[in-house]
Amino acid sequence: MENSSQNIPQNWAPRFFTIWTGQAFSLFGSALVQFALVWWLTKETGSATVLATATLVALLPQIVFGPFIGALVDRWNRRLIMIVADGSIALSTAFLFYLFATGQVQVWHIYVIVIIRSFGTAFHSPAMTASTSLMVPDKYLAQLSGANQLLQGLVGIAAPPLGALLIEAFSTQNVLLIDIATAALAILPLLFIPVPQPVRDAIQKPSTYWEDLREGFHYVVRWRGLLGLTILAMILNFMITPSSALLPLVVTKVFNGGAQELGWSEAMFGAGIIAGGILLGIWGGFKRRIITSFSGIIGIGVGCVLIGFVPADKFYLLLAANFIIGFTEVFANGPLMAILQSTVAPDKQGRVFSLLGAGATAMMPLSLLVSGPIADLLGIRFWFIFGGAVCVLMTVIGFFIPAIMNIENDREAVLTPVAE
Repeated sequence: MENSSQNIPQNWAPRFFTIWTGQAFSLFGSALVQFALVWWLTKETGSATVLATATLVALLPQIVFGPFIGALVDRWNRRLIMIVADGSIALSTAFLFYLFATGQVQVWHIYVIVIIRSFGTAFHSPAMTASTSLMVPDKYLAQLSGANQLLQGLVGIAAPPLGALLIEAFSTQNVLLIDIATAALAILPLLFIPVPQPVRDAIQKPSTYWEDLREGFHYVVRWRGLLGLTILAMILNFMITPSSALLPLVVTKVFNGGAQELGWSEAMFGAGIIAGGILLGIWGGFKRRIITSFSGIIGIGVGCVLIGFVPADKFYLLLAANFIIGFTEVFANGPLMAILQSTVAPDKQGRVFSLLGAGATAMMPLSLLVSGPIADLLGIRFWFIFGGAVCVLMTVIGFFIPAIMNIENDREAVLTPVAE
């Protein structure tokens, strides 16, 4: 079963990119809110524990409930899911605006709002990703992934300084109004532009929610290539996640830098994402997308290892390594998403994307818990060398696993019904 591009109308681009543009504005508004809330927590509490807790509560809904949400995304109308999710996030932001405006806001209010926003994202993200393959022809999915990576890079670079400027000029609560306005821009196109629904097999019997949930797990487990790719993604996420958390310590303790040097490091990472997004958007990658993705993952590993070995008096090499990581991350993530969108059955994409997202997200807190003590014991840069090397090694091994390398052409195995 493969995604059918022949049912996509020739004039798909205006419809899809109208929705995409609205979502892009909403993404930028959300980034401003995230910056504003982190800054408020930092200024009001100065507590690392508070910031860590805020990060954890933002991850938990997607980790714990993500696998269960995917089945709902595949059962319900995806357009309505996106509308309700964006609307719920906007309403939570509006309530937070009220709390700020009336001087009633407390830290626990922030936690609750962050959880609500995370729930909205847990529904919205797989619904939008799964809908994309029914609105965009297969041959353009890789270029679109490049455009998405480019957008994220631009938002990552522009949102923090603009958020700081807006907070100084208009206060935190007024920054929240921007998020409400951008959410409206995301919802408006969805009210008028239809979003295709996946068509289930005509011979398939009506099923319950729990049967759909079980079917999603079976679909991933029985497709050895998809299962292998999922496990590989979880391992790589475990190895790479600590690099961003430990980078400030590398800049300050190894290179004796300050806020300016850290800012340059993050800017170079964002510049790499933008450059990679432009190239992938134009080129689209190799014909076999898995080769493009694996090449990008190796590039990330090499960049991390380079950070681990850069001499303390050559800060410019650290900047180059961060650029490499940002640049190659685009080629790692973009084609991988295109592979899943073009190969996973449309009526199961909600479950698959939710499972993959939950598994990858779960690795983040686990890897931080492990890498912190190891970095304290063996040195700050040890994890960069170790994690980067494992990243390269696992990817090289992946080249020799036929089930993973042939995932773009090997769909038949998942069509065999499971014996009850």
